[in-house]
Amino acid sequence: MTREPQDLSKITSLTLAHYERNAEQFWESTRDHDVAQNIAALLDHIPGVPPFAILDFGCGPGRDLKQFADRGHKAIGLDGTLSFVEMARANSGCEVWHQDFLKLDLPEGAFDGVFANASLFHIPSQELPRVLGQLRATLKPGGVLFASNPRGDNREGWVASRYGVYHGLEAWRVYMMTAGFTELTHYYRPEGVPREQQPWLASVWRKPLL
Repeated sequence: MTREPQDLSKITSLTLAHYERNAEQFWESTRDHDVAQNIAALLDHIPGVPPFAILDFGCGPGRDLKQFADRGHKAIGLDGTLSFVEMARANSGCEVWHQDFLKLDLPEGAFDGVFANASLFHIPSQELPRVLGQLRATLKPGGVLFASNPRGDNREGWVASRYGVYHGLEAWRVYMMTAGFTELTHYYRPEGVPREQQPWLASVWRKPLL
């Protein structure tokens, strides 16, 4: 099904409104989440010598953005929820861009890594190839994209007042490879529990050097 511009606008506005209404609650419920495994998965695969230029795509209130900055990297956040942008600036001290995921304005070849933790699943599948192309373009040659999404059987639609796409590994691979990325690794989270108790699919991808 092809979604018209007004449908995409509604998806964005309602999903962002959900996060605006629940910004403080979201911060309190996620501020102590341990995503060290995900941060390491990105940083360990970036070639060259740090510090690196990192785009935290969907940075939320800035928990992970602060981690990158504390490690000495030049970290920039991006989020579509204005409350999160303001919180991330205050919590991390970093530059944070207020941008709609479907209306991105990104510099070309600017980043060594893109960290997309629990953000790309909000993008309708119709628009995902275009957005992945924009993220690829904002990476330097050889740059790395990390993505973590709630996994599923590729169903797409509303869960309460948030829109999401719940990708399986094979379908996600098709999107990423079609966008010109090479897979480096993938894993499921949280660690140390049976697969049925691992709702998150994490993957790491490289932009070719040429």
